[in-house]
Amino acid sequence: QMCIRDRYQRRVRGYCQMEKFKPNRKQFIHGGRLIYEWDQGLDEVNIYIQPPPGVSAKHIDCKITSTRLTLGLKGNPPFINEEFSQQIKVNESFWTMEDGELHITLQKMLKGTTWESCMKGHGALNPLEQEEDKKLLMLQRFQEEHPGFDFSGATFSGAAPDARTFLGGIS
Repeated sequence: QMCIRDRYQRRVRGYCQMEKFKPNRKQFIHGGRLIYEWDQGLDEVNIYIQPPPGVSAKHIDCKITSTRLTLGLKGNPPFINEEFSQQIKVNESFWTMEDGELHITLQKMLKGTTWESCMKGHGALNPLEQEEDKKLLMLQRFQEEHPGFDFSGATFSGAAPDARTFLGGIS
């Protein structure tokens, strides 16, 4: 099992390599209030939450299972208690507080899959957003498989192939 420092360093290295293909954050709004933002890469989903003023990491109660996120303040009912839209790898998933923002990193169980939503029932991406995410994941896969090339200016004509299964799939 990786320690949190190693997982964080791996995530930072991955972001540096994939900065050219930075995903756009999607918002989940409920009752007119922003609950969280999320994005996805080739092998992870990131959730971003703005905690109330004065809340630090020691106040956070976060439980991540392969199918569910339970999140709240210690001693209170959970703020979020929802199922993920797909399964994750628990031992490679973690949370941190960065610049006053709660950041949850979920390792996808199936690398290269495009998640239509972060949590079940939390508004699926529209077809245009799904296609943009598929293109992003495909470019990230190309960059990972061919690090000596620069795919930052690459585009797709028509629909992007599925990053998980294209040309024999992901190893």
